[in-house]
Amino acid sequence: MLNQFSRTQLLFGPEAMERLFRSRVAVFGIGGVGCYAVEALVRSGIGALDLIDNDRFSLTNLNRQLYATRKTIGKYKVDVAEERIHEINPECTVHTYKTFYLPETRNQFDFTQYDYVIDAIDTVTGKLSLIEAAKAADTPIICSMGAGNKMDPTAFRVADIYQTSVCPLARIIRSECRKRGIRDLKVVYSTEPPIRPLEEPSLSDQSHCICPPDTQKPPVRRDVPGSTAFVPSAAGLIIAGEVVKDLVRYGKSDGNNP
Repeated sequence: MLNQFSRTQLLFGPEAMERLFRSRVAVFGIGGVGCYAVEALVRSGIGALDLIDNDRFSLTNLNRQLYATRKTIGKYKVDVAEERIHEINPECTVHTYKTFYLPETRNQFDFTQYDYVIDAIDTVTGKLSLIEAAKAADTPIICSMGAGNKMDPTAFRVADIYQTSVCPLARIIRSECRKRGIRDLKVVYSTEPPIRPLEEPSLSDQSHCICPPDTQKPPVRRDVPGSTAFVPSAAGLIIAGEVVKDLVRYGKSDGNNP
């Protein structure tokens, strides 16, 4: 029967679509990368999404974040994302968490409930805690490496963390994973050397914050990265594609997929 996912079903088949509908995916970080991952997941038929982010939209988000508009400035990202998800697919179950994922908030989440985890957060400590929690629960996870200070959306690659190069964040995560005995980790990273952003204090939202009042600030970074509309979005769509293909076992020899 014709439905909103008919075009996707032509590629994956009905059994795979049912598998997607039964899947629950957690997206940690609803920023430039995470919002595009969420968009592609709901349009692919994922049946349940957990959205984790305590940030609210500000003016500087409009250049790259899908759910950022003049009307959504000041609103929680997870609330805006939930509303949009239900406009696309009212049957999708959405759980929202207004919190930043850090080691101290790890116990708020039961990773055994997820079929897949997407890491689209910025802090190294948060990423490492997220990776460890997913690995301990034997839940698949894919991590976004550095998407800031980049200009080439075609430079992204999907690889194991130990096969990465160039990306400074991947180098740090690779080293820390080795120390922790983590033997494999699927990541999306860029082979483009990062660009040094202009040193323009008047454009830094750390020194000239325009966040909505009473916003809980995320952990402070040494530098505020430059970003574009087309680089983080490319990373987010690639991540969503990998999650969907893994969940339906696309390309695997189980007799049910092309």
